[in-house]
Amino acid sequence: MWDVADSLSISAEQRRTLESWIAARNSPPRVVFRSRLVLMASTGMANRRIAHELNTSRPTVILWRQRFLQGGPIALVDDAPGRGRRPQITAQKIKQIVEATLQTKPKAARHWSVRTMAAAQGISPATVQRIWDANGLEPYRTRRFKLSRDKRCVEKLTDVVGLYLNPPDKALVLCSDEKSQMQALDRTQPGLPMKKEGRCGTLTHDCKRRGTTTLFAVLNVLAGTVVGECMPHHRHQEFLRFMRRLDREFPPDLDLHLILDNDGTHQHPKVRNWLAKHRRFQLHFTPSSSSWLNLGERWFGKLTDKRIRHGTFFSVEELERAIEDYLEENDKQPKPFIWTATVEQILAKVHRCKAILET
Repeated sequence: MWDVADSLSISAEQRRTLESWIAARNSPPRVVFRSRLVLMASTGMANRRIAHELNTSRPTVILWRQRFLQGGPIALVDDAPGRGRRPQITAQKIKQIVEATLQTKPKAARHWSVRTMAAAQGISPATVQRIWDANGLEPYRTRRFKLSRDKRCVEKLTDVVGLYLNPPDKALVLCSDEKSQMQALDRTQPGLPMKKEGRCGTLTHDCKRRGTTTLFAVLNVLAGTVVGECMPHHRHQEFLRFMRRLDREFPPDLDLHLILDNDGTHQHPKVRNWLAKHRRFQLHFTPSSSSWLNLGERWFGKLTDKRIRHGTFFSVEELERAIEDYLEENDKQPKPFIWTATVEQILAKVHRCKAILET
């Protein structure tokens, strides 16, 4: 008959570590199993009972008790060297597949897939997928970017980010932008409604164009509220009309710092003359090809995703009513965007991109 094992000595800190591993959702199952085994052994439970509770063998329980005594919790994470199945794909083969993924392209496609790479290398698609996962390779993914060629890029970047992170006293920071040529799209046939049996709603792939409108809007960076107005054209006349409305909307004792892009309507001589007479308006231009600096663009993205895209509008007037309703609902529960990136962090990314492009 086996002797009853002594309870496993475990410190309070080690117990907290093991309990956190068990509770974590991303812990590997083998680590969770070994942690439970050690915690049960610390209560003085017999090895054969632990084996029965965890559906394992008594030698396995003894093995991990000894491993824990020798190395503590960290000894439960990795298997001993030399254990497990021998790798069938050599390191040289893995290196060859990684280099082929990074430096070559198939003749009849834009990028490699797991199947085309598997056929080219004489291995299975699952093996290619594991190698790509281990090396962080995703040939099918691309990200869009463009570096600004504005000669005053750093100056403008510092100016705009400074307004976000350190806004001036007795002033409002407003992100101004225009969404021009918004089309009122009508469908050629009525769509089918969504059903609870799992059928989603439907829309025709083609549409009828009922006209366009232009939305002029400013986002209050502090409050998250938006002042917007739809107009038929995108010209300096409409921009001046919108500026006059802003002059009426906001308290006269506050300066208004407007963040805008470099569109020609913002720099028209008549606009400059009007600004010279209304000194509380101060314009801050983003660098060229840097519309992402304007938080108003992010709000336009929300408007498009939630109200415009996949919508059906029988006329321009209906589209404008939908936009006005969204503006009204937005201001009932406004949620401001919080800018966190510093100038140094942004410039560090820009320098990395330039270094890659120049190599």
